[in-house]
Amino acid sequence: MVVTSNMAMNMGIKCCVKDDLFTPYQLGKFNLSHRVVLAPMTRSRAIDEMPNEALEKYYTQRSTPGGLLITEGTLISQTAGGFAHCPGIYTEQQVEAWRKIVDSVHAKGAIFFSQLWHVGRVSNQVYQPDGGAPISSTNKVLSEKWRILMPDGSHEKCTPPQALTPPQISEVVEHYRQAALNAIRAGFDGIEIHGAHGYLIDQFLKDAINDRTDEYGGPLENRIRFLMQVVQAVVEAIGAEKVAVRISPAIDHFDALDSNPLALGLAVVNGLNKLQSDLGSKLAYLHVTQPRFTAQGVVDKPAEEAEADAQLLRKLRDAYEGSFVSSGGYTKDLGMEAVAQGDADLVAFGRLFISNPDLVHRLKIDAPLNKYDRSTFYTHDPVLGYTDYPFLGDEYVN
Repeated sequence: MVVTSNMAMNMGIKCCVKDDLFTPYQLGKFNLSHRVVLAPMTRSRAIDEMPNEALEKYYTQRSTPGGLLITEGTLISQTAGGFAHCPGIYTEQQVEAWRKIVDSVHAKGAIFFSQLWHVGRVSNQVYQPDGGAPISSTNKVLSEKWRILMPDGSHEKCTPPQALTPPQISEVVEHYRQAALNAIRAGFDGIEIHGAHGYLIDQFLKDAINDRTDEYGGPLENRIRFLMQVVQAVVEAIGAEKVAVRISPAIDHFDALDSNPLALGLAVVNGLNKLQSDLGSKLAYLHVTQPRFTAQGVVDKPAEEAEADAQLLRKLRDAYEGSFVSSGGYTKDLGMEAVAQGDADLVAFGRLFISNPDLVHRLKIDAPLNKYDRSTFYTHDPVLGYTDYPFLGDEYVN
């Protein structure tokens, strides 16, 4: 009999086998059979923001018994969008459409979380109600080096945003709360609040963007206020065990720079720890993106810089009192190492999961991996580059 770390603890064994990607894990009330997570990834297949049969097939293909899947960023309101054909969860029709997808994933025995998303200033007026300005923490427009994908396939610069007033911030918090309730009504097991990668919440967190002088700007305790209000509202609505948070304090995607990423990350972690202590209940998990991740791929950094990034992630992991998910350019070897060394409880895979619907099985048996085609990441075709990547063998084809 192979003794896992969980078994060893229950049996009082002092020396035990190290965990790896294929060791079971208890994520709150969920019994995970492995540590390989489907990372949230925008795929632009939800035509007119409606979940559809293509999404159902895509997520079901990647479902495994006891596996955790996180949806692509899912829009919480009419103002939340900034990319073509991303799914929403703010109308009754969207909730009903998601329910069919969730049921299909659950039929495969998987656990399914919805990532709640608002892009903030990373938008263009074409995506906004009545062609209005996107909302943000600031009036500062995104630098012109960044372009976003338009509905016609072209790339355009972002529209200057409008800084939210405190009453408007409260309205957005309510949008998150209602979206979380909608996700649970659709059957999702929980939600992940997207507070990373330069989107709305990150626009409050990062001091290179947040230039406010009110209670939402300046010192760290002010800059994390919006995130903490969102977490508090969602927890009160659906319960802490169904709520997760994603942050990326050391990533500069969409100009989201901070002068002290470690201090920012620890401020968020300490805030979440305090909330958990006050509640007497743990959140589902904290999800942190590796600094090596970029929009273009994975940066091969010099050894010294890479080690500094790794140390930052470890400090956040050590400080956080709960389950810890890491993502960003992981290979099997890097994932195995992260779990074995205790740097992460779970590892989320993105691009490799796009091209390998049976990624969990392939990683487990060291099978060759399909190569992904970046040119089809954000097309709107319901099949090409989406559900047509081959499984390893006919016995694994759905």
